Amino acid sequence: MKSPRPSPPSAATAPRSVSRVVPDPTALKALAHPVRLRMLGMLRVDGPATATQLAARLGLNSGATSYHLRQLAQYGFIEDAPGPSRRDRWWRASHELTSVLETEAEGAELDAGVAFTQAALSLQVGQMQRAVEEYPELPAPWRKASTTSDVIIPLTADQAETLTRRLTDVMLEAMRAAPPLGEPLPPGMAPFTIMLHAFPYPGRLPHRDEDAEP
Repeated sequence: MKSPRPSPPSAATAPRSVSRVVPDPTALKALAHPVRLRMLGMLRVDGPATATQLAARLGLNSGATSYHLRQLAQYGFIEDAPGPSRRDRWWRASHELTSVLETEAEGAELDAGVAFTQAALSLQVGQMQRAVEEYPELPAPWRKASTTSDVIIPLTADQAETLTRRLTDVMLEAMRAAPPLGEPLPPGMAPFTIMLHAFPYPGRLPHRDEDAEP
């Protein structure tokens, strides 16, 4: 007996497109601010919000929040969103991901990338600390799904780049198969954070100026 043919993917399960932005150095510099990074993350994960709502979540006044929102909007990270009334201005994230070019950047582009990475790392460390604090209270299945691991592997630069790209591709594949962030999720689903940090073990490679010919 022949096996039945698999059903074609439905609209609900078919992989979707994941929108992303690759900011130029000026936009990246504007984003490398801890408050703006947190605000953008909130809009991506929780969906549209007003300046007043974000101010309450961040413990800021609405004037400061509105200023940071205007900066994010100026560089295309957020946009106007439909709201329940015209009295308040609602904002939503314009993209699901921010990508930083990490190829052969130099000068202002490299400086902006480093500044953004520093700001993002500070935010990620805070998120990880809160996750560890909440871990004992999580349901058992979510504790089982969580991990804190580091693996050190001897690789060439080409091998390391290939591995990093493979890991990134796996995460993007999962993201394309999942519902968009910022919308109501099906029962049993929750935003799940995966932080990928890949780098040569500190202190083991010479700096570029040490490689230069005398």
